[in-house]
Amino acid sequence: MGDTRTKLLEGALETLRTQGIATTSARSIAATAGVNQALVFYHFGSVDDLLAAALRHGAEQRVALYRTRFAAVTSLRELLELGRALHEEERAAGNLAVLAQMLAGSQTDDKLAPATAAGLGMWVAELEDVLGRVLVDTPLAEFVDVGGLARAAAAAFVGLELYEGVDKDGAERALASLEQLSDLVTLLEELGPLTRRTVRGRLRRARGNARGDDVRP
Repeated sequence: MGDTRTKLLEGALETLRTQGIATTSARSIAATAGVNQALVFYHFGSVDDLLAAALRHGAEQRVALYRTRFAAVTSLRELLELGRALHEEERAAGNLAVLAQMLAGSQTDDKLAPATAAGLGMWVAELEDVLGRVLVDTPLAEFVDVGGLARAAAAAFVGLELYEGVDKDGAERALASLEQLSDLVTLLEELGPLTRRTVRGRLRRARGNARGDDVRP
């Protein structure tokens, strides 16, 4: 029984990769998995429930695969280098396409949205942990919403999968721009204590002005 469930989970992921959400059905998933179509409903109740379980299954496997590499990251530059590698590996494996298809399906199917958010959330949790660790001693630490930044990074890499399909050079420029930002953070880290205090002070004033606070010099 467990083997049949696994076949269906893997079959659902493969169907999303190769056929897209629009043509994914109990019939197409069962054909890919090499099992009887009725087993989709026996094990999962519905196609939506199978897709939700498949996305969780795939995300758990992929995040676990990268966890050691995330844990070894010590700088924003290293995180971006890992992000490049992850993007290439996940794109080549078709896993970014699966996530993109689930995101597309979630726009019109409310049942898919929670599972898609949960799958993304596994990646976000890893990114949030790394970002919190590498930014903690930088002048930006008190000004950055680490959780929000982790979500923005996850969304950016999913978006790059779609963008790359129509403008590969543009996607490369986007990644290069992120690397330029990491260079800026590195530069800030290398400034002397007095200069870092000055930068923090100016950032506080800029943040206060943006919120309309009464910021004293």
